Amino acid sequence: MGSPNRPLNPRRIAVLAVNTFTQLVRMKVFYFLGIFFVIAIAANFLDLPTHSAPESAGIGVLYAIKNTCIGLMSMFSLVLAIVATGLLLPKDAEDRTLYTILAKPVPRLDYLLGKLLGITALILVSLLVMDLLMTAILTVRTNQVVESQQQMGEAMGYSTEMMAQVEQETRALGPSWNLQGAVAVVFMRSVVMASVALLLSTFSTSTLFTAIVGFLVLFVGFFQADAREFYFSGTGMLGRLGSAVMSIVLPDLQIYNVIDAVIEGKLLTAASLLKVAAVTLFYFVLYTFASWLIFSRKEF
Repeated sequence: MGSPNRPLNPRRIAVLAVNTFTQLVRMKVFYFLGIFFVIAIAANFLDLPTHSAPESAGIGVLYAIKNTCIGLMSMFSLVLAIVATGLLLPKDAEDRTLYTILAKPVPRLDYLLGKLLGITALILVSLLVMDLLMTAILTVRTNQVVESQQQMGEAMGYSTEMMAQVEQETRALGPSWNLQGAVAVVFMRSVVMASVALLLSTFSTSTLFTAIVGFLVLFVGFFQADAREFYFSGTGMLGRLGSAVMSIVLPDLQIYNVIDAVIEGKLLTAASLLKVAAVTLFYFVLYTFASWLIFSRKEF
């Protein structure tokens, strides 16, 4: 049998993750869900605009609801990933919980993984709640839009085949598995930023520093591909090496821009989703491993 203190013990990591989840819930981060609820409900009460053709009636409202809800999901998940993750290690050190846990002894890799999985679990639960609300609102509003289109189509003498096509196109803009894929991408992007924040917090004792640098990394990540193309546009070995190093050190977040395409009604293919998942896993493992290398050398 292996040593009970060997690293990567699933049970121990799960216990640490549950404790972290409970700790964050007690910090009342779920209050943001109330704000999301109010704004999402308000978006549902937007008036249906008047259009000259059935196929365009109410479409803008569906776009507005998806834009608002997905935008709030993105903002909440990214802020929570950076701020809450950056707060965990300094708070444990301040409360001396960190010293108690590591004195048991708990492998430092398990401690870091437990903290990271706890925050990602909280983000996941929050996104699921927001997703359920968004889906419910979109379902109701899509049915209203379809009903309005049918009434307008009948008044204008549209054929049954034409109205069936209009309904199909409209329902594609409502709740769908494609939209659920976009929510999954929102979650995966937050996992990457939580991993970055964990890495920053291992060598910083200031939550403010971790948050500021985390948001800077987030900002740079959105434009990293453009920066790589500008600075390392050459085809030589040095250019390719510089581009590769930049992609590893700073996460390339432009790959997550498929979210915008889904909101516009474009298809999110399984291949694209798997690619995003693979990139997310790469950054998760990379930044967690780097966090462990730094954290394992710290004296407490």
